[in-house]
Amino acid sequence: MELEFRRNKERFSFLKWGSTAFHNMLVVPPGSGIVHQVNLEYLGRVVFNTNGTLYPDSVVGTDSHTTMIDGLGVAGWGVGGIEAEAAMLGQPMSMVLPGVVGFKLSGKLRNGVTATDLVLTVTQMLRKHGVVGKFVEFYGDGMGELSLADRATIANMSPEYGATMGFFPVDHVTLQYLRLTGRSDETVAMIESYLRANKMFVDYKEARIFLLFFQFYLLSYKLPQQERVYSSYLELNLAEVEPCVSGPKRPHDRVPLKEMKADWNSCLNNKVGFKGFAVPKEAQEKVAKFSFHGKPAELKHGSVVITAITSCTNTSNPSVMLGAGLVAKKACELGLLVKPWIKTSLAPGSGVVTKYLLQCGLQEYLNKQGFHIVGYGCTTCIGNSGELDESVASAISENGTSEYFTVFLDP
Repeated sequence: MELEFRRNKERFSFLKWGSTAFHNMLVVPPGSGIVHQVNLEYLGRVVFNTNGTLYPDSVVGTDSHTTMIDGLGVAGWGVGGIEAEAAMLGQPMSMVLPGVVGFKLSGKLRNGVTATDLVLTVTQMLRKHGVVGKFVEFYGDGMGELSLADRATIANMSPEYGATMGFFPVDHVTLQYLRLTGRSDETVAMIESYLRANKMFVDYKEARIFLLFFQFYLLSYKLPQQERVYSSYLELNLAEVEPCVSGPKRPHDRVPLKEMKADWNSCLNNKVGFKGFAVPKEAQEKVAKFSFHGKPAELKHGSVVITAITSCTNTSNPSVMLGAGLVAKKACELGLLVKPWIKTSLAPGSGVVTKYLLQCGLQEYLNKQGFHIVGYGCTTCIGNSGELDESVASAISENGTSEYFTVFLDP
C-alpha cells in the first residue's frame, strides 16, 4: 500500500480533489477491495432517489467484471474509458438493441455442489449457445433457491460466457441482502415499493400461486401455456449440476471432478491446443528433481506451482470462502500441508471477507496452509502473482524447452 501511494500520489491527490469539487463524485480509497464487490456490498443503490425523483440504478465500468452488480438487479456492464468518461459527464450512451436470452432455472443445488460448480456449468452452456453482444436474463422457480452471492458469482462471469450482462431481477432475496449489508429499512421499503409499482419486482411465491391457478385454467380450457418472450431460451435443473473444474486453459472447458484425472491424461496425449500438450509417451512420467531452499523437491507433469484463492468470482461468495477455510481446517487436523514450493496467496474481495474468516476462526488454518492475506484486489487471475521462486522457475525452464515439460498453473 505504501508503494502504491508513493507511485500514484499525484493521481490519488487529483481524485481526492475531484470528490470535493463535484457533488456526485465518490472515491473509494485504494486497498478497500475489488471495486465490484464494494459496489455490491456498499455502493449499489438498486433505485436512485434524487431530490424525490426515483429511477432504476445502472452502472458502466472500465472493467469487464462490472457485471457482478447484475446479481443485485442493477443493470451494468464493462465499457471503454471514453464511454465511461462521457457517462460521468452526463452524456447518454447509445448501443444496438441486444437480443435477450432467457435462462430458466429450476430445482435446487445438491449438498456439496458449490456456486463455482454452477457458474462453470452455466458458462459452458452459454458459450455453446452463443451470447456475444446479448443480454442474459435468469428466471424460473430455481431463482428462489439461489443466494445473492451465488447470483453475483454467475453475473460476474459474463465476460467468460461472452454476454454483455447476465441479469437477475430484484426479488425478496435481493431485499434480504440489502438489509444484511446495512441498507436502512426505509431505503429497502422504498426500493420494493418503486419496483412493484413499475412491474419490475419479481415475487416467486406469488408467481408460484398464480402458475398453479393458470395451469389449472389451461388444463380446463385446453389452451397452450404461455412462456416469457425472449430472443432464445436455455434451461437448467440445478439438481443436475455436479462438482467440476475447468481447463486446463479456458474457463468454459468444464471437466467433471470425477473425470479430471482421465481428462488430464488425455490432454497430455492430445495435439497442442486448448485441450492438448502433445507430450510424448516416453516423457510423460518424467520427474524434475531440484533443491528448494536446501530441501529436496520435485515437479512432474500436472504439478501445481501457483495456487491462489482470488478473483472477484469466488471472493464475493461466503459459502465458497468458508468452504475453503473448512478444507484448510480439515487438512490441518489430518496433518496435511501444502508443499512449500507451491506459491500460495489469499486476496479477498473486501475487508468483509477478512472479518468473517477471523470471527469464525478459519483464517488461522488458512494461514497454516500458506494462504495469508496478501491484499484486497485482483491478483493471480490477472497475472499479479509475482515471480516464482528462482529454484522452481529454473526447474521448469531447464526441463521444459527440449523435454516437453509442462506445469499446470492453477489460479
